[in-house]
Amino acid sequence: MSDDVGNDLLKRLEDGVLWITLNRPDAGNAITTPMRDTIGDWMIEASSDPWVRCVVLTGAGEKGFCTGADIRGQRRDPPPKPEGAPERIVGDAARVIRTGWGRLVQSIMDCEKPVIAGVNGTAAGGGMHLALACDLVVMAEEAKFIEAFVRRGIAPDAGGAYILTRLVGLSKAKELFFFGDDVPAPEAYRIGLANKVVPRADLEKTLTEWATRLASGPTKAIAFSKWLANRAIDSDRHGAFWDEGYAQELISGTADSKEGMMSFVERRPPDFKGW
Repeated sequence: MSDDVGNDLLKRLEDGVLWITLNRPDAGNAITTPMRDTIGDWMIEASSDPWVRCVVLTGAGEKGFCTGADIRGQRRDPPPKPEGAPERIVGDAARVIRTGWGRLVQSIMDCEKPVIAGVNGTAAGGGMHLALACDLVVMAEEAKFIEAFVRRGIAPDAGGAYILTRLVGLSKAKELFFFGDDVPAPEAYRIGLANKVVPRADLEKTLTEWATRLASGPTKAIAFSKWLANRAIDSDRHGAFWDEGYAQELISGTADSKEGMMSFVERRPPDFKGW
């Protein structure tokens, strides 16, 4: 873990599940720049780590899952500029967004392991998109989503327009973006932003149950299922069927695929290893 992160992020690996906890409850678990970059690094590393078969991303405390970027937190100084150059050059701000929160969100979407968001409290702005980038979302009954950007007079970032529009449709996404109203957990479930809503006391138990199931599954088959589903929303029919064919060809050669077939023939539960 980066020294800049300290105890702001907690990380533990248990029974194939990598638990990542945002640990700034007094600040609504707002994410600093070092935290943002570290989570992205961990997601990328999880793809190639055979010990990791599922990732859970959650927040400490009861009030906030993540309230977005900590605009008062630590920022990195830009490199020195040539004499006469303006303080901000065209492309600088866009690059910061793209390589900052954009990189973080895409690291979750591209992670080859399933990622579950355990939304324990308010997920606002970038924090909402952080949760929605995950493959599955489990919310505490008291939790809520807020598209808070309009409240600050800014446009959504952190992949929000791309992700939210595909989850709830164009008209509903515009409503959430334009008004920035709270979306309580039951409503989030109703419109497809959450897979499950549970009492807060049952959140960790539910996350453990789901993560354990995924961690004991055929990890590569799940990875390709994630890849195919993510690509399907952007590809045409011919491209989707082409991807499907190659995915099946690659998966059929894995040890877990052979184990799945053998266990069926032998009428016993499969023992998947993750490769």
